[in-house]
Amino acid sequence: MPSGTEFIKHEFDEAIAIQQSIVESGRALTGVHPVPAVQKQLTTDLKLDEKHLAKLQKLGKPYGAEGKREEVAEALGTLADQTAQKAGTEESEAYEAHAVLLNLKRKQQDSADAIIKIARTKKNTELRDAATQMKKEIKASADGLAKSLSDFAVQIATA
Repeated sequence: MPSGTEFIKHEFDEAIAIQQSIVESGRALTGVHPVPAVQKQLTTDLKLDEKHLAKLQKLGKPYGAEGKREEVAEALGTLADQTAQKAGTEESEAYEAHAVLLNLKRKQQDSADAIIKIARTKKNTELRDAATQMKKEIKASADGLAKSLSDFAVQIATA
């Protein structure tokens, strides 16, 4: 595992790669999710997710980060791709893709925490403020997805 600036690059690469998966998964799920309210939620979230991706790419650029997919990001990205491809086939498949998207967002919250702490240590207020805002927005989005996922579970279970 790298250290110093190389570790910061690694963290940004992972955050960018995870965010790319969030955007791709959200885009795919938006068109096929069987619950109209969730489709609307995903459409709204997608705009913010795309904004976060652009911001991460900008913030990671000084460190040379471009979204390299290492083990964790690669595995989560592959899982997101696979579940999103099946999401339109039946409700339980959409449920799985919805759950994976939620997990990606929770992972991104963890990355934001690390970036916030690194920024504080480096006394980089721009980075700290951007990561704090992103974390807040990602948490709100993830909380909304969690609620709609549990509602969706009830819908499937009582059908």
